[in-house]
Amino acid sequence: MSLTKRDQDGHQQAEQKTIANFRQILRQNRRLTVRSKAEQLNIDRETVMKILTEDLDMRKVCAKMVPKELTEGQKQIKVFNY
Repeated sequence: MSLTKRDQDGHQQAEQKTIANFRQILRQNRRLTVRSKAEQLNIDRETVMKILTEDLDMRKVCAKMVPKELTEGQKQIKVFNY
């Protein structure tokens, strides 16, 4: 079963909307668990992890999702805190 161009565009738009909603939830509270984020968006946990790792380029550090690349200011803060 192949998707028509219209179906593919609709799917991509829905995906973009889900990612935008996810970013908004993430901005409001970064400490939410993957499970609670999935429940809020009504999607499965694997999809939440895919959005975090592939679309938002984040990874897990000490049970908290953070950007992979630190800015120079963030690096300096880390160096001086140790």
